Amino acid sequence: MDGVRPADDVVLGMVAEQLSTAMGRPWEVRDGMAKGPGTVAVRLGADHTGSASHLDLDFVLNVDRPEDTTISDCVAGYGATTEEALDRAVQVWLGTTGSALLELVVQDGSHAAHFAPGDPDGFPAWHAIHGGITGWGTGDDHDAVQRWAVQHVLLPHLAPALKGTLERGQLVGVKAFFGGGEGGETAEIRVDGAYHEAGSRALAELDWPRPASGVSYARTFVLLVHQEGG
Repeated sequence: MDGVRPADDVVLGMVAEQLSTAMGRPWEVRDGMAKGPGTVAVRLGADHTGSASHLDLDFVLNVDRPEDTTISDCVAGYGATTEEALDRAVQVWLGTTGSALLELVVQDGSHAAHFAPGDPDGFPAWHAIHGGITGWGTGDDHDAVQRWAVQHVLLPHLAPALKGTLERGQLVGVKAFFGGGEGGETAEIRVDGAYHEAGSRALAELDWPRPASGVSYARTFVLLVHQEGG
């Protein structure tokens, strides 16, 4: 990989192209953002890693009120070239974070799953939109953690650790990234883009697979839409 990131408009073009395909409606690069139908847009956030294959993406639900309608997330990709890695990063983002956010826009169940505040598989007192679960790895058990994540609900296990720490009363983004193998592992929860120590510890204590050879990782994203009564 050459390590040189394309111009912002080129990267936004990758985002717009994949969002157009996912929604079946056109997105275009305009005014320094990938602009979608209505008031939605995606902007590039401030790069905090310096890596050419890493993206900080801000999904803005209403460009006229970005301060309280923006959901930020970061993602990294891999590939033989920087363009290939960035394209993969956008795919991973769209399959997890993006799917939850698009579901909030269309609200028809076509992009992600909904969990009511009282659902035992959801997040108590919150309406939750659970994005897709993606995974990658190497070896015979490369998809072991992803398969586990599909078969086991995370929200009820994370909720006690997150309770009382959510600063917003609506539109709270929760990302889970976990897995490993060959003697090392990662378990990371980020809430609105910030590392959450108690949530990460709760995730690490779950019995997801630890491959003896190769590595296996999974990533998913949940959008907590509004607190009951809030």
